[in-house]
Amino acid sequence: MADKPKSCPRAPVAVRQKPSFAKWSKSFLSELAATSNVTASARKAGVTTATAYDARRANPEFNRAWQRALCEGYDHLEMELLHRLRTGEVKPVAGAKRGTRAFDNATAFRLLAAHRDSAARQRAIQSNEDAEKIVLAINAKLEGMRRRMLAAASEPQGVTIAGQVSDERREP
Repeated sequence: MADKPKSCPRAPVAVRQKPSFAKWSKSFLSELAATSNVTASARKAGVTTATAYDARRANPEFNRAWQRALCEGYDHLEMELLHRLRTGEVKPVAGAKRGTRAFDNATAFRLLAAHRDSAARQRAIQSNEDAEKIVLAINAKLEGMRRRMLAAASEPQGVTIAGQVSDERREP
């Protein structure tokens, strides 16, 4: 008979508890806002990316929080890029002891074009708010005029609003 390997009792495998949604989602969203990276965020939260995506599909509030975190992450990324575009990057030069500062003008122009659109949208929103104030002011003035006309129509003819007798011989 062949020798059977003796079965040795195995040490109990530690079953890793899956963190609760409340715990991992907070960590996940925080990392997502910092990195805009779903894989890194899931790793930091101790869950798989599939778990994160499943939760996003199943929970509309989590989906909205996910979108807000991504927007925040992209804002951070954009600010970092803006800083790099404004200050340039120090790049080594062959044979030189110090590098030279280089600017990526093409990317800067593309980012400027994108900002021009968002700035125009923001100005349109602001002017729309101003337009609403203007319409309210016009409506208030029209209402005042309507009240004065109704008051004038209800007064006896020949007497003006100021209480003076009008001159009927005057041509209008």
